[in-house]
Amino acid sequence: MSEIQSTSNELEFPQQSQLEEMMHDVIVQAQKLGADGVEAGVSIDAGLSVTVRLGETETLEYNRDRGLGLTVYFDHRKGSASTADFGSASISATVQAACDIARYTSTDPCAGLADAGRMASVIPDLDLYHPWQLDVDQAIDLARDCEAAARAVDDRIVNSEGGTLSSYTGMRVSANSHGFLGGYRTSRHSLSCSVVGQQGDEMQRDHWYVSTRDYRDLPLPVEVGRMAGERTVRRLGTRRLSTRQVPVIFVADVARGLFGSFISAIKGSSLYRRSSFLVDHLGKQVFPDFMHIHEQPLLKKALGSAPYDSEGVATGARDLVLDGVLQGYVLDSYSACKLGMETTANAGGVRNLTIDPGDKDLPGLLRTMDTGLLVTELIGFGVNVLTGDYSRGVAGFWVENGEIRYPVDEITVAGNLRDMFMGMVEVGNDVDLRGNIRSGSVLIEQMTIAGA
Repeated sequence: MSEIQSTSNELEFPQQSQLEEMMHDVIVQAQKLGADGVEAGVSIDAGLSVTVRLGETETLEYNRDRGLGLTVYFDHRKGSASTADFGSASISATVQAACDIARYTSTDPCAGLADAGRMASVIPDLDLYHPWQLDVDQAIDLARDCEAAARAVDDRIVNSEGGTLSSYTGMRVSANSHGFLGGYRTSRHSLSCSVVGQQGDEMQRDHWYVSTRDYRDLPLPVEVGRMAGERTVRRLGTRRLSTRQVPVIFVADVARGLFGSFISAIKGSSLYRRSSFLVDHLGKQVFPDFMHIHEQPLLKKALGSAPYDSEGVATGARDLVLDGVLQGYVLDSYSACKLGMETTANAGGVRNLTIDPGDKDLPGLLRTMDTGLLVTELIGFGVNVLTGDYSRGVAGFWVENGEIRYPVDEITVAGNLRDMFMGMVEVGNDVDLRGNIRSGSVLIEQMTIAGA
């Protein structure tokens, strides 16, 4: 087995062919030790992160991580092991450890590789790799410009948690004993800022961030900083609200959490354990009939894109909800086996979950709501996937006659996800593309709000 040598250039990666050779050798070694199924993966990540606070460089970090992991099966008995040492002796010891573990585990009829016929045979180029040749001085200047723009928004900006620029690249190669072998490189670049505002004795904090595969798609640092400052200032002067039932809008970046809870409820592990309020809902109405929720894992440059899942199964576009009706679950091969179904290529989660937007922007949704609560921040945890009960601390704005009147905080919103999903009135066209769930703001017909 050839070894990957260290290099003086911290951002230099080995050739993909070297990692592919390593994966091949790992599988052969495990098979020689008696494994009837083997899957392995290797990853290398490198990056730079800089934070500037109050105009001075506060942190400067270089990261370089690597790891190799494998899982082996001996007649449906599973063993896993991993290492960060790519030396031949260490890798051989890791393979031996995984095999030793498998010999002592219990037999599970569903433990094993995904079906051979579902393996990705073609790895499309999804345009996910855009390295940024960024030196430290440039990174510091960009982070400083971002923070300076936020602090210049208003005299009431009195402190800062800093402006941060991060740039990461990575390479992953996966293989299994079905003959699957795939790999690709990725990049991710982000810019963020968080500042503190004060009005009298009241202090508020808010932030803004952007994240892209291609650094050329990042907005100017001053735009990110200005947004962070404006968001902070508009939160000053908060009031409380009495208990009432009103329409609620979750802004786009917060609405993602609602659909994350939906995915948790239709995930295979929740379903075969019967610990979800959406057990046995396949083919049933779970959203209003205008709702279309689907996966788009092969979008170019998107943050959630991947040509195959973590088991090597080829990904592809599919509907989860069409006309409000649940079309499919989120399954890996193990949960699919437990349910007597087939994998949906979701080992590792959903990829670019997309909620089709309507034709109104956020101001249009506010006018439709007329009077109610605009939620811009969620606080704490309070989602029960078993029952669907939902209760979260929130901050946001009170809206009257379609216009924002004043900021509010120290309140809670409560309801049940079943009713909240069916009570969705519209999805805005202000789609947030900064994550793996792509949604606009969401207007819900009615929820209970109460002072905290």
